[in-house]
Amino acid sequence: QAISAQPFLVREQGKNHKPGVRMKLDATVFRYITKDEFRVLTAVEVGMKSHEFVPVVLIENLARVHRGCCYKILQSLLRNKLVGHEGKSYDGYRLTYGGYDFLALRALAARGTLTAVGRRLGVGKESDVHFCKGANGEMLALKLHRLGRVSFRAIKEKRDYLQHRAHASWMYMA
Repeated sequence: QAISAQPFLVREQGKNHKPGVRMKLDATVFRYITKDEFRVLTAVEVGMKSHEFVPVVLIENLARVHRGCCYKILQSLLRNKLVGHEGKSYDGYRLTYGGYDFLALRALAARGTLTAVGRRLGVGKESDVHFCKGANGEMLALKLHRLGRVSFRAIKEKRDYLQHRAHASWMYMA
């Protein structure tokens, strides 16, 4: 299903990306993302259960796409800021808030819960709220949680069900 909206991920400050700069959600690109791109996004999400940066080989296996196609898709996702890249010790990728938002929007659209996403209603310490349209045309509010943005960086110590893990991404745990 298609979700209509405004332009995708418009920066509020400056041209250079900095970790503290907040990004606006805009789902225009959402309708142009292919099935394979969503498979790669889902593979990165699954891989983040055990890796902070998911190796490309693991993404290829989880998404069941060929190496060349996987690199092309990852570059497209990287260009749209849906994944982040780390190439220091090995070539790895992680989901950004935009990537998690797109996976959530896809699930809500597939369920028939949302048909459109509008402008941002408000921003808080732990979440962003957007206007959206439901299946019957009613106006709804979409709350996208941002745990870990300001607080909750020490989630592993605070949540007893996560303490046994040697490593896990704090974005995944949130």
